Order: sequence, then structure tokens, then C-alpha cells
Amino acid sequence: MEKRTNYDVIVIGAGIAGSAAAVAFSRQGRQVLLVERNLKEPDRIVGELLQPGGVDALSELGLVDCLEGIDATPINGYHLYWKDEEASFWFCEREGRKRKPQGSSFHHGKFVTKLRQAASAQSNTTVIESTVMEILRDGTSSHVTGILCSSSGQMDEQQFFAPLTILADGSTSNFRSQFTPHRPKSQSRFWGLELVDAKLPIPQYAHAVLGRGPPILMYPISSHQTRILIDIPDTVYDKLGNLAAVREYLQDHVAPIVPESVQPQLLAALRDGRLRSMPNAWLPSTKNTTPGLVILGDASNMRHPVTGSGMTVALKDAVLLAKTLNPDHVPDLEDTAKVLKKLGGFHWSRKEHSASLNMLAQALYFLFVPEDKGLQIMQRGFIQYVQDGEKNFAEPAWIMGGLPVSPFRLFYHFFAIALYSIHLHLRREGFMGLGHALFQSASVLVSAICIIWGPLVNELRR
Repeated sequence: MEKRTNYDVIVIGAGIAGSAAAVAFSRQGRQVLLVERNLKEPDRIVGELLQPGGVDALSELGLVDCLEGIDATPINGYHLYWKDEEASFWFCEREGRKRKPQGSSFHHGKFVTKLRQAASAQSNTTVIESTVMEILRDGTSSHVTGILCSSSGQMDEQQFFAPLTILADGSTSNFRSQFTPHRPKSQSRFWGLELVDAKLPIPQYAHAVLGRGPPILMYPISSHQTRILIDIPDTVYDKLGNLAAVREYLQDHVAPIVPESVQPQLLAALRDGRLRSMPNAWLPSTKNTTPGLVILGDASNMRHPVTGSGMTVALKDAVLLAKTLNPDHVPDLEDTAKVLKKLGGFHWSRKEHSASLNMLAQALYFLFVPEDKGLQIMQRGFIQYVQDGEKNFAEPAWIMGGLPVSPFRLFYHFFAIALYSIHLHLRREGFMGLGHALFQSASVLVSAICIIWGPLVNELRR
């Protein structure tokens, strides 16, 4: 080995979480090494929708200017289509805020490039393009002590050492399995296309089509491009078998149900565009037990991307981690016992922002994907709950937007929607259908409990 270099913090992965964490620790005066396998602009179909809470986290990190110069589009709310019904909700004003909450959407790669540039601009951050071959551990204590890297064009491998290593190498992490027993689980994939000059019905809104076929999400990613994502279960894809069959499926089952203003651009993209997919993975977070290591971003925790909350959780995690290990609290990162104790607190503290977003994403997916009649009662109730205005949707919109709200308020609104749905159903069925309607209403309550119970247990037990 020709080179050994010591740092305070090593960050593996220069994506959203890794770049943000590198900047945060660098600005605290820590010496940071940020390692990325490929520093070319990423090209992905997810990680393009940033909720208002994520914008707030960027501002707290001093990185909000990373949204400038990339043709980003403000996102003010969501417009929903469910069967023949429509409903809109928006991010309402909150007491104590100077301005109305607002999200942002953009090309993922352009945003990541801006974050990497911000990290590179820090005087005490070193950014290198290199492949991490191994995470080094002390032979006696098993503490993580650094990394072994191999750079393209270089014959010799390099070792880098630090008292803290942050593993932020994304959803397909090469090293996660060494430190946690949990694996990402996926039941479906988002298939994505870019639509050119498509006119979404409401500008600066994300749009979702639900209850007519596969769930569909649409949002602008530049002034001339719109992303469309279609959720296809793995069981359906297995039957289709190839890309040509997927295109035909989308033409037959998706093009007819999107808004008419979007249909010509979708058909053009299906004919000539680049169709790609990403698994919709779920991964519960795990308490850190490895001294010298913390796992961050999608390497640590994932939820279904239907709510577009992944980047928001990652950025909030970076903010919280930097606060947790601030030099005022942890002057020396070599104090492994103190760092590990702080990271135990970080695991539970992050649930204040991550738990609601994780549970909401899973709950909405399991609510709207099945074609269960009981769930359709609750789906209709959900839409009409939103249609009744801000008094109903203001707080759920804040939760979805990653804005500070108690996780217990998610339960309140979820079961409020269930009871609201039952009320509407009983009224619609009338006296003659009361018996059957009561039986269906009981199934709605059981379904609501089943939908929310699994995500809740996963948040509490890990």
C-alpha cells in the first residue's frame, strides 16, 4: 500500500444523503473524505420529487441554492384521479412559517451534481472517484476503521482511515448485508418515461391516477419535460416477460386512463422514448450496533416511492446526524463509546420525521393497489375526505410533505378516513341495504387496521 490518509469522517457514496452529510460535517470543521464510484451525472427515473420538508432540510444545510440553475419546478400540491372522481390538496400555510410550504421537482442527476459540487467546494472535504473494495475493521474489536479503495487507472489500492465511516451507497448497497440482517423487499417496479411538452392539468402540481388500473404518478422535471411513473406488480411483469410486451401493456392499460392533455405525449414516448424501471423497495431502518459506522439514506431505510419522500428523509437524516455528532456534543469522534451511544439516540430521534413518511407511503400503496371491494369503500372515502377541503387535508398534506407533525396524527387521520368512508357508505346504501353495508363496514375497519399495523410494528420494533 503506497498511501495511507487519515480523516475525521469517511462518506461512502456521493448521492443525496452522502453529499449532504459530507457538507454538514465539513462545515463543523471535520476533515471529510467523500468517495464515489462514478462521478458522472447520474441518470435515474426516481429521486426527482422533493417535498417541502426536504426543501427545509436543504435550507438548514445551507444548500438550498442547489435547486437553482437546474430548471427545477416548484410543487405546490397534488391532484388525484380516482375512477370518475377528482380531488386536489395543497401544502397549506402554517403558523410560524414566513411563506407557504413548497416542494420542488427536477432531473435527479442535475440535483446530485449540484450537491457534489457543493461538497467539493468545502475546503476540508476531499472528493475522490474510486471504488470501495472493503470496509476495514479492527481485528480485535471489530470496530470499523476505514476503507480500502481501488481507482480506475491506478495499479495500487489505497487505504483511508477515520473514526467514523458513513455508509450511504444507496438502495443497492454493496456493504449493507455486512451490518444488518434486513434486505430490501419489492413487490413491484416503477416503469418510467419522459414526456416532452406534456400539459399537466394543473401546473406545478404532481398528479396521481388511482383506481383505474396500475397506479400512475406524473410530475414536471423541467420546463419542457414531465416524468410519468407506472407501478407494475412483479407478478404482472413476469407474465409480460419483455420490454416490448411492457410497452404494449402501457399502451393498452395506461394511455387510455391518463388525462387527455397528456395522452399524445405518452403515446409518443411509448413509441420512441426510453423506457426504464426501478424496483419499489421497502427496507425498515435498523439500530446501529457497529462501532465506527453509521448507515444513511436508502442504504439504511426505504419506503414505497408513491409519496416521493425518499430524498426528504435522506436530507433530514443528514441534518439530524450532523446535529447529533456536533463537536459541541462529541468533540472527538475517536470516543467510540460516546459516538455509539449518540447513534443509538439518532436511530430513535430520526423516527420523528421518518416514521410518518414510511408508514404513510406503505399505507397509501396497500390502500390503492388492491382491487378489494372493502378497500374501494375506503378509497372513495379518502377522495371525498380530501374534496371536503383544507379542514380535512391540511395536516395530512403536512405529513406527506415531511413537515413536523406528530406521527400519532397520521393514525388519527387514517382512522378518521376509515370512519368517514363507513358513514358515506351506510348513507349511500340506505335502509334496505343496511345489513350488507354493516358487514362491509366491518371489513373496512379490519382492512384499515391491517394496512397500518404492519408499518407501525416495523417502526417500533427496530
